[in-house]
Amino acid sequence: MKPEILNLTPQAQPVRRIYTQLNKNIRKFGRIAYTGMLTVIINTTSPQTMTNSNISIRLAKSDDLKEMQRIFVDTITAVCSSDYDEQQIRVWVSGVNNTERWIKIMAEQYVIVAEKSDKILGYGTLNNERYIDLLYVHKDYQKQGIAQLLLDEIIKVARQLGQTQLNSDVSKTARPFFIKNGFIQLSEQTNIREGVELINYKMTKYL
Repeated sequence: MKPEILNLTPQAQPVRRIYTQLNKNIRKFGRIAYTGMLTVIINTTSPQTMTNSNISIRLAKSDDLKEMQRIFVDTITAVCSSDYDEQQIRVWVSGVNNTERWIKIMAEQYVIVAEKSDKILGYGTLNNERYIDLLYVHKDYQKQGIAQLLLDEIIKVARQLGQTQLNSDVSKTARPFFIKNGFIQLSEQTNIREGVELINYKMTKYL
């Protein structure tokens, strides 16, 4: 079955303490507003908007979700095929159809996107202030420092929130990148989805 790209329209109440705390303690993120499902409005003229070759990092908006899901599917299919077989890729990308999970990510997690000329090149999410849930870069923009920009911002925010440790469950493909950034492998994990084994690694970094 072809993965469904969700066109998000539901209303949800964002209950993220992280945004309240960031709004109090990290003014540089600009003005934050909520309308129905999480919508974050950023003052893009703020000097704290990060750039790298005209790539900027901003907080996500609900309108970004469709493209984020597309990147999820395309990147796994194109980039991770050297580490996972066709069946494993199929099961992995089927996660895009879990509408409830995607809505919850956008409503409850700290979500940032990297963009250039209004095109989303990648995104990352921080859950519960200390867990990196998602980190994906567009298949056509690999090895351009985008993942590094996203990770650096997530680490910075976690530190500013008082966290001393970051955790993640990391794919075979992403494992070298996380090791390069000081993450330690705690264990190898075998996950069974639809009868298919998917291996990833529980990793942590002390901040």
